[in-house]
Amino acid sequence: LSFSSACAGHMDTPRGDMDALYDLSQLLETGLDRETLAVLIGLTEQGVNPEALAAVVKELRRESAALRAAEAEAAEAEGGS
Repeated sequence: LSFSSACAGHMDTPRGDMDALYDLSQLLETGLDRETLAVLIGLTEQGVNPEALAAVVKELRRESAALRAAEAEAAEAEGGS
């Protein structure tokens, strides 16, 4: 399963359905942009476990927040020297 084939997978979802899914995503405050949502939908349409995808998204968010915090700490330490 390649990234490009996962992206292409969302083409199975009609535009109106994608709009409705994005609106629902916004109401639920998922923080997903349209492109990310489309990729995740494409992956699930190709048989990837949605719970596994949710776990990956959560882990990536945790890692990203930790990296931003470490960078901010480093910049603060550098500026304070």
